[in-house]
Amino acid sequence: MATVLIPIPERDFDPTETAVPWKVLSGLGHRVRFATPDGRRGEADERMLSGRGLGLLKSMLMADRRGRRAYAEMATSPEFEKPLRHDAIGTADFDGLLLPGGHAKGMRSYLESTALQALVAAAFAEGKPVGAICHGVVLAARSKAADGRSVLYGRKTTALTRQMELGAWALTGLWLGSYYRTYPTPVQSEVSAALAQPGDFVTGPMSAARDTPARPELGFTVRDGQYLSARWPGDAHRFANDFAAMLDGG
Repeated sequence: MATVLIPIPERDFDPTETAVPWKVLSGLGHRVRFATPDGRRGEADERMLSGRGLGLLKSMLMADRRGRRAYAEMATSPEFEKPLRHDAIGTADFDGLLLPGGHAKGMRSYLESTALQALVAAAFAEGKPVGAICHGVVLAARSKAADGRSVLYGRKTTALTRQMELGAWALTGLWLGSYYRTYPTPVQSEVSAALAQPGDFVTGPMSAARDTPARPELGFTVRDGQYLSARWPGDAHRFANDFAAMLDGG
């Protein structure tokens, strides 16, 4: 079985995008390790777990019961309790690299980490399976290959779409401010700027439905060689299963 590394920030990562892949991959017998900036356990975005401040939109925007249950299980696992350090890992420590997302401001240290960007670039250079979902694609887009271009240059990808990001911000901005805007530039705009051509960003179908273990086809992913991407927590089950298939050479 493979060893999969999931780097996360110290706080504010999305619980569903992290825990559902952990649950699926662990259930298939793969070993999942975590890494944080200082080697101490990370904490997910509390608002996504509790729904605090989301008002009437709580059931639509927060992690669903499957995501919350998976996170509760993951949070007590030995691997999550004792993560590695970002600056102490190399490509020899894993067979596959999975980059979760999250939108709250605590994600910035993760997205701007030069140690993680170098690690992502090395994983791409060695042809290791790399999966990125939501803002995790921003980390991949910021990682530079030997030619100075993004590792995503010449590849097709998806990520959190402009419509999804600005829609959530418009619905909550009056009382949550820029909570759903990690940066002024939308994810789709930044990622698209790193690609060879605008058409290499694939938005996927318009749907607010989340996938489930029984209905992973409700999710959406884009695979290009050994690179897999997805858009939001609603794609997490399909993303996890497609990443497992990629690990197995499928």
